[in-house]
Amino acid sequence: MNTQKGKVYLIGAGPGDPGLITVRGMECIKKADVVVYDYLAAPALLKYAKKDAQIIYVGKKGGDHTMSQENINQLLADKGGKGLVVARLKGGDPFIFGRGGEEAETLVEAGIPFEVVPGVTSAVAAPAYAGIPLTHRDYTSSVSLVTGHEDPSKDETNIRWDTLAQSGSTLVFFMGVKNLANIRENLVKNGKSPDTPVALIRWGTTPEQQTVTGVLSDIVEKVAKAKLKPPALIVVGDVVSLREKMIWFEKRPFHGKRIVVTRARAQSSGLIATLTELGATCIEIPTIKVVPPSDNTPLENAVANIKNYDWIVFTSVNGVKFFFDTLFKTGKDVRVMGHLKCACIGPVTKEELAAHGIVSDILPESYRAESVVQAFSGMDISGKKILLPRAKEARSVLPEELARMGADLDEVTAYVTEKVEDEKNELIEFLEQGSIDMVTFTSSSTVKNFKALLPEERFVQLMRNVKVACIGPITSDTAQEEGMTPDIVATEYTIPGLVNAMIEYSSPE
Repeated sequence: MNTQKGKVYLIGAGPGDPGLITVRGMECIKKADVVVYDYLAAPALLKYAKKDAQIIYVGKKGGDHTMSQENINQLLADKGGKGLVVARLKGGDPFIFGRGGEEAETLVEAGIPFEVVPGVTSAVAAPAYAGIPLTHRDYTSSVSLVTGHEDPSKDETNIRWDTLAQSGSTLVFFMGVKNLANIRENLVKNGKSPDTPVALIRWGTTPEQQTVTGVLSDIVEKVAKAKLKPPALIVVGDVVSLREKMIWFEKRPFHGKRIVVTRARAQSSGLIATLTELGATCIEIPTIKVVPPSDNTPLENAVANIKNYDWIVFTSVNGVKFFFDTLFKTGKDVRVMGHLKCACIGPVTKEELAAHGIVSDILPESYRAESVVQAFSGMDISGKKILLPRAKEARSVLPEELARMGADLDEVTAYVTEKVEDEKNELIEFLEQGSIDMVTFTSSSTVKNFKALLPEERFVQLMRNVKVACIGPITSDTAQEEGMTPDIVATEYTIPGLVNAMIEYSSPE
């Protein structure tokens, strides 16, 4: 029997935005053998746990507890008693209405070592994200944190409503949505002006944040009209009036929007980070993955005979990456390319080439025939041997135009895009619920594979209210061919260009 005692970390997971976890909290998650999390702890934090960590969800949603608090307490003691490192993730801060004190008491009684890792409490974070400073020298210099849902087993309230109503402090009520009418009644009855500003903030600091404002006399009716449900924080005080000028989080162009990203998972992080920063909830549904060809011999032969080429043309970032992977694996480096002239399709491909120490000589903006012809118009490529390492499924426009100019073209497969269906059911479920606002496409292959994920007979119905954003005209043409009318087509065929086009569409004023 293992008598070694482990350690339990009672971690404040923050108010919902996973970026608000503390550095110490993140360290504890990474080393835990067991992660115990509740309803208000951001699920995104679980990806930092060890691959073999045991993940246990214990609920703690208002009125719907997957596991009782007493059982949670015992679970932590049991796991710690087995010599395991336990990360207990609690929404907000564990010692501010988080019942962390009760969990700590159980651990003390069981003799289990523990550590408290404070978190950013929603009492501070949610108002800040709603544009409400809890203190302001022109309004108030104190704050009171109050539970809006006392222990129902208590005989009488511990809340001094007369003191709260007459204090002049900003009042922050936790878990009080269902008791809003009683909170208003007690405050007004004890002297609080019915004209005192009030805000309710639901899912504060997350892309789903929703704020309803009013005054004590009308807030109950406004919340009912907005159909606001828990979890939400209640802020009472004159500082709420500052929201009108200080609102920032909910003003972001994609706030509250759910946007599907269909890029290959390995390449989607930049787009996801940008859209998230702009307020979106990103749903990652990769429809393709980029892999080496089953037979890389043609590219290896081209690299071995690189001195025979006059030009090399790169059509994508992936083309650059896979070419140089092969170059380096064969024991060569960029010095063997010193005699070559280079062309890149698009500025991002040019940047990737520059990262390998080579400056592109020309830059066609797109695959369009006129763009290629214009870019090469000042170059004599008749009879020149050109290497074109690119995707197996690539369009024929580029080689056709180069051949018309008299080039001796050697087209070699550098990589293959394969269909991905891992998130098919999740995508269909989201579309059935009508919870998708927009889908982004960054290549023709993402369009085709996305279409293939959906049942043909239900495609039109599933996509009826979904906006379609394409990175450029070629991707847009493919979307049209597949039965989707693009709402947004970037004029600059890059990820920043796509995002800018989406912003302009979402904020036309």
